[in-house]
Amino acid sequence: MPVKWILVLLMSAPFFVNCNASSDQGSLRLGAEKVEVWLPILEGKRVGLLVNHTSMVNEVHLLDTMLALGIDVQRIFVPEHGFRGTGDAGELIKDGVDVRSGLPIISLYGASKKPDQRQLDGLDVVVFDIQDVGVRFYTYISSMHLMMEACAESGLPLVVFDRPNPNGDYVDGPVLKEGFTSFVGMHPIPVVHGLTVGELAMMINGEGWLKNAVTCDLTLVSMDHYRHDMVYSLPIQPSPNLPNYLSIRLYPSLCFFEGTEVSVGRGTDFPFQVAGYPDSAFGEFTFTPESRPGASDPPQKGKLCYGLDLRYKEAAEHRFTLHYLIDFYERSGRSSDFISRRRFFNLLAGSDRLATQIEAGWTEDAIRDDWQVDLDNYRPMRERYLLYP
Repeated sequence: MPVKWILVLLMSAPFFVNCNASSDQGSLRLGAEKVEVWLPILEGKRVGLLVNHTSMVNEVHLLDTMLALGIDVQRIFVPEHGFRGTGDAGELIKDGVDVRSGLPIISLYGASKKPDQRQLDGLDVVVFDIQDVGVRFYTYISSMHLMMEACAESGLPLVVFDRPNPNGDYVDGPVLKEGFTSFVGMHPIPVVHGLTVGELAMMINGEGWLKNAVTCDLTLVSMDHYRHDMVYSLPIQPSPNLPNYLSIRLYPSLCFFEGTEVSVGRGTDFPFQVAGYPDSAFGEFTFTPESRPGASDPPQKGKLCYGLDLRYKEAAEHRFTLHYLIDFYERSGRSSDFISRRRFFNLLAGSDRLATQIEAGWTEDAIRDDWQVDLDNYRPMRERYLLYP
């Protein structure tokens, strides 16, 4: 297939490919859709794919698209929730075989989260194409980080097909501190980081965040006509408990409840759109979590929860806030064990400071003032890696 209208920008960090770059406000075109760009890069190569159920090209999975084009795909790597995206949050994913293609599936959310040399042997290149939600503790970017690291150590190039960030229109939240790195937070960035996966991959490389400061041989296939202020409603839910745009916009705020006993609606028709606890002091709205696919044992299963229904507001209007968390803490009677999973809560927050501030009675405004210096330092670093307006 001929390659047309390719603009190659050589940058200090990765090799950046942008096709049909234009000021024209035409329809959004994803990196994975730009076959004329990535096909010449992959032809004749033995390819590994880090993909999941969101890796679609015009309603066809990227794997099937590549196989139809004669690309020699050797194996599939999958993140949390698995190849089909149906696994529970935190559920270990097993290795397997893709029934349709017969290709081996290697889990990066099982015994190991980083591919080893044996799993990369025989490959010439790895492709990452997964829809992210733009939040520090959403683990698809952690899988990308560890794949970048493994590829750098093995001398393999990595190609990232860029996709929109549905929370990409702003930056907010505490920045992760040293000593609180984990799989739910690998980078010193705020909760809402305002980057696409491609931009974040550039930042990881450029800031030397890979182990031993190795550098990944990175190629980015950018999007056309994407803007960070674009309202992007994902055509496929990225994980079982983020079923719609509203849940994705509320996710940065409500995920902190995962460090408490409060239910965020897992096991209902509206996960990450409500919050509740089995006590009428928490609100008038009620719901009862039950076991279902993607939430086999949800918090407060089978119990009538009282709380908040957040489905009344336009999704795009939702931005990160501590209001719901502080309100529930106050309604608990300022219970000393409200933050019941303290270590996990601190990993989500990126330090132990937020929990201490909430328990000390700080207002949201006071807490926000405390993290502004870190945000002010982050913003110019982010600017250096932005690919889109």
